Amino acid sequence: MREDIIKNKIKEILESLELINDNFPASFDEFQNLGIVKDGIYKRIEYAIENLIDIFYIINADLELGIPEDDSSMIDNLEAKSIISISVRNLMKNMKGFRNVVVHRYGKIDDKLAYTFIKENMGDFEIVIKCIENIIDRYQ
Repeated sequence: MREDIIKNKIKEILESLELINDNFPASFDEFQNLGIVKDGIYKRIEYAIENLIDIFYIINADLELGIPEDDSSMIDNLEAKSIISISVRNLMKNMKGFRNVVVHRYGKIDDKLAYTFIKENMGDFEIVIKCIENIIDRYQ
């Protein structure tokens, strides 16, 4: 398994999450008025989620689990092959859905929904990263 690449991507995720946490305000009113900082938070959350998806593609390829049609089928395949749990699959699908909103509707994002998602789901990254570390340990 390409452990070095995966660990580098995890490092990039953690750096993004730290930047988000350092700049994420305590209230929605503050968040709504952040201007370009808010845009930076959106880009960093998008980048962190993209890196998680990239890691799972690497795992899927390195374990020779087949060529997925798309992100969702790749995530489903990892769960079907017992590489990840159903709960991690669901967390990833939730993150992927949010990333799609950020990517495809950037100018029309509902800031309240985004604020709530980020505030309530930051801990999900830790869960998924722990899962990835366990996969690395299992297949070393």
